[in-house]
Amino acid sequence: MAELLAVRDLEVSYHTDRGPARVLDGISLSIAPGEVVGLVGESGCGKTTLARAVLGILPEGAARVHRGEIVFKGRDLLREDPRAVNDEIRGRAITFIPQDPFTSFNPVFTVGTQLMDLMKWKSPRLPADAARWPARYPRDRYAADRAAVLEILRAVQIPEPARALGRLPHEFSGGQRQRLMIAMAFLPRPDLIIADEPTTALDVTIQAQILRLLRQLVKERGVSVLFTTHDLGTAHEICDRVVVMYAGQEMKSAPTDAFFSRPAHPYTRRLLESLPSADGGIRDIPGEVPNLIDPPSGCRFHPRCDAATEACQVALPEAALVGVEHDVRCHHPLVAPVTGR
Repeated sequence: MAELLAVRDLEVSYHTDRGPARVLDGISLSIAPGEVVGLVGESGCGKTTLARAVLGILPEGAARVHRGEIVFKGRDLLREDPRAVNDEIRGRAITFIPQDPFTSFNPVFTVGTQLMDLMKWKSPRLPADAARWPARYPRDRYAADRAAVLEILRAVQIPEPARALGRLPHEFSGGQRQRLMIAMAFLPRPDLIIADEPTTALDVTIQAQILRLLRQLVKERGVSVLFTTHDLGTAHEICDRVVVMYAGQEMKSAPTDAFFSRPAHPYTRRLLESLPSADGGIRDIPGEVPNLIDPPSGCRFHPRCDAATEACQVALPEAALVGVEHDVRCHHPLVAPVTGR
């Protein structure tokens, strides 16, 4: 399978007063052109850190990349000139949909001003060597960019797009603001969009609308998406493939249907068993998420795993195929399909 993005053996830590927290421990994943990959796991598992590492916006001074590669269209972003990444990739070839639409806009400028500021520096009509361009905004490009803004606002179903440009962010509902965030992510015509739990701040009915809209736009425009979420229902709704993370390690990668029907990793099975049953019953996963300053050796899930043996405490195994494009990093993968509850 051709790769648009390949993260290989990525290790990232954060500095804390108690020592380094090993937030990503040898993470690997890939995304093909036009593919929507879900990155799922409990809060604190490293999903957002991985997304920020791909974007190159880890907090300077607090985060440290120890090893690994982030290869995008053949270029290792960790070793590229940061100015080239900023001019040519971040905000253009790779864009971002944030988690919270309420704090993502500047409240004192109109939506139109903020959209056109984005287009001034990240428009697909701006040459790659944008650093040599003066601060002026050529009139012909401005007109073309504004037309593109109006077109994408119609596509994300913002009423009266021309009038909307003159409104302030607080004049839009939460769902409309997230639609505007989606519009901003698509405007530069990116190859990859990173969506960091983009429906978390919305109510359930609006979530469903936003997911349908995002899926439609992705299909129409042939964009790849890395979609981080802790909600398995959301992953099922929008993703082609799911990668599961636990405490900074990836546990498995599988096509969405296989992920839900044949959860080969014990952690994945526990996740699915923790979903509410038809009678309203809920089962939790016994134990606690490990401390990332002093994490367990080997597979970090082994203290909570019924199948764990001594081998699990020694090393996290290499990914092994258990089905078509379905791999799992486990010494004792499960083979029986999941049964209905």
